[in-house]
Amino acid sequence: MSSTCRIISVVNQKGGVGKTTTTVNLATAMAAVGKRVLVVDADPQGNASTGFGVVRADRGAGCYELMFDGMSVEDVAGPTAIPNLSLITSSADLAGAEIQLVTAPQREYRMKDALDRSAKDYDIVFIDCPPSLNLITLNALIASHALMIPLQPEFYALEGVSSLLQTVEAVRARFNPELEIQGVILTMYDKRNSLSDAVASDVRAYFGDKVYETVIPRNVRVSEAPSHGKPVLLYDLKCSGSRAYMQLASEVLKREFGYLEKTEAARKAVGE
Repeated sequence: MSSTCRIISVVNQKGGVGKTTTTVNLATAMAAVGKRVLVVDADPQGNASTGFGVVRADRGAGCYELMFDGMSVEDVAGPTAIPNLSLITSSADLAGAEIQLVTAPQREYRMKDALDRSAKDYDIVFIDCPPSLNLITLNALIASHALMIPLQPEFYALEGVSSLLQTVEAVRARFNPELEIQGVILTMYDKRNSLSDAVASDVRAYFGDKVYETVIPRNVRVSEAPSHGKPVLLYDLKCSGSRAYMQLASEVLKREFGYLEKTEAARKAVGE
């Protein structure tokens, strides 16, 4: 990976919060503005791969082979229908990876080592994590510079995040002190529902400016797009969901690449 590549895990141990939908569409939006993007489908369910139109029968070597067979990113990353966007697919073998990792040497660093071996130059890598805090998710967090947390504004939203935050602190303390929360994304937001507003207020009070201004609305076109094997930006560019993901991409770019610009300026200031 290049020194300027940023690796971001999209994580929430609660399923059904829009984690994969966010990964697929945010990555697409980033690629649409010219960033070189890689998506790593690290979820054995393989929904991100499906979301990009790669059916199970067409999936060759992917995330499992990257972590266990010594393959490089160049060996396993394939193009998608979106220019500038490559994908490392999930496969059925990844379902057994959790068991293999228990006894594997350097088990926590398999994904980090695999990504570090790569000579491919991307601007940003998104890792779509499983909906659980397991060893695959731990591998992703150790490999990442930052994480994003999609949250559905419902009654139990914050309650489930506490376990994730404890895991993040443990990863920082033991494995990856540079890991940061890049942002919290409110997904499936229904402005007609007063509960959405109430929970959103609680989330913003808890996380402060880590919560993105952009919210992802509940939108039928976003829900339909995966069944057509397309990100919603390709399925219906003009729908409210597509517009929201483009706005979110703009916010992420400011946070991520504004960070890189500041870092580069600081290095020049000290003569590195």
